[in-house]
Amino acid sequence: MKRIAAVRATSRHGLLGALALAASLGLAGCESIDDMLFGGSDEEPKYPAATSGDQAGAMPAAPAPSMAAPSAAMGPGPMMGSVVTPVQIAPGSDTGTGVNKTIQQLRGQIMNLENHLASEAQRLADIRNANASSAASYQESKAHIMTHLQLGTTRGNPELVTQWNSAQAALDQMSSNINTLNALGTDVTSDSSAAHFALDSIVSTFNISGAVDEDHRQLAVLEDETNQTIVLIDRLLKEMSDDIQRQTAYVANERANLMTLANGIKNGELYGSDLSSMTGMSAAAPVVPAGLTGGALAVVRFDRKNPDYQKELYSSLNQVLAAHPAANFEIVAVSPTRGSAAAVQIAQASAKRHAQDVMRAMVDMGVPAARLAVSSSTDPTVGAAEVRVFAR
Repeated sequence: MKRIAAVRATSRHGLLGALALAASLGLAGCESIDDMLFGGSDEEPKYPAATSGDQAGAMPAAPAPSMAAPSAAMGPGPMMGSVVTPVQIAPGSDTGTGVNKTIQQLRGQIMNLENHLASEAQRLADIRNANASSAASYQESKAHIMTHLQLGTTRGNPELVTQWNSAQAALDQMSSNINTLNALGTDVTSDSSAAHFALDSIVSTFNISGAVDEDHRQLAVLEDETNQTIVLIDRLLKEMSDDIQRQTAYVANERANLMTLANGIKNGELYGSDLSSMTGMSAAAPVVPAGLTGGALAVVRFDRKNPDYQKELYSSLNQVLAAHPAANFEIVAVSPTRGSAAAVQIAQASAKRHAQDVMRAMVDMGVPAARLAVSSSTDPTVGAAEVRVFAR
């Protein structure tokens, strides 16, 4: 019988690239908003992590359930991934030859791989269902926060703080699920190597003397089944690679959005999307915006206690970055020159402190700290310290 050519897995390289991407973006959870606003808390919301243990047991007589099937507790949901049904390995009679004993050993190895494949497909389905639940919880908390900020609310509203902590806990669970996906990918990659080794052994067994026709028939059937198994393993690897890349990008983006929401809760304002997403866009216009370098895009006057400037500053930064994503910013602490030498020094120190506060607010809004520079100046025409922000 003509044998099917051996299939070589290529999806392992894609999975390794996804693992590197997950590591480079960093999946550790950020600090609680309670720490940011109120100085720390000993309590953190706990979410159960997705399990990743192998399921032991013999090959099922019926086809395994789809790895994309949602759990009954979640109810009907969108189809997540393709169906992976393990190959049913056909039995073979004992011909009494030495070659047939080798065939029986190889058949046992392939059946063991099929058991692993069914277990790993179910683990992937469990992780996807856990991600779907966490994403729904995150979006619900995020929508609650944005609705209240849009309608107007108090600064540091404790109800929104609780919702923010819930949203972060959901993202932390998604990060944990990505780590579980990485571990599952390692197991499937190991099975892929074992399947290719078994296929090579099957091909080599054809050349062993002392076989009867029935032995070669069983070898040909086992070779076909092993090739089919490799195809299913490669499909599983590709889907895990796609999931890791997609979920890693989603979590990283929402971490930045959470930082913007934290600043909004702190000041009771809705700032919109995170400015860091704009700084990553390619600039179609020159880096230095003409007309902005000569005048400040924002001036914050500290002639009264706790001036409310965040919303106006965010709007100005948003306009600049929309037109010039690669723009840098200079934050200038301006102090008056009136009064005694001691009064001038106090005013300069106060202006520098206010400039640092403005810089921290810009970082909270999503502007990378590497894009910011702080300097100081004096102006005899001003009566109190002020901070001027320039685009460069």
